[in-house]
Amino acid sequence: MAKEQNQEKELNEVKTEVQKGTIVAGGARVLQFLKEGKLSKVYLARNCPSPLRSDVEHYARLAEVPLVDLEITNEELGVVCKKNFFVSVLGVRGA
Repeated sequence: MAKEQNQEKELNEVKTEVQKGTIVAGGARVLQFLKEGKLSKVYLARNCPSPLRSDVEHYARLAEVPLVDLEITNEELGVVCKKNFFVSVLGVRGA
């Protein structure tokens, strides 16, 4: 129950950031922004590809950026972000 409420809270945060226009979608862009220290939070879809997941986890750890594993697929995350493509990794600008 608490985990479900936490996931709902995280999805609401994603939706808020989408409305603000502070999201960075896509593995390459998120990695670039992580390396530059420009992200405050990173979200990963449940079915994010393993190589991308490990790269993002590594750079998020180095940049001390919180990493959130979502319980939704990349297809659902794309819909939440109002994109017409799948989104496996999502970053929030503002570091």
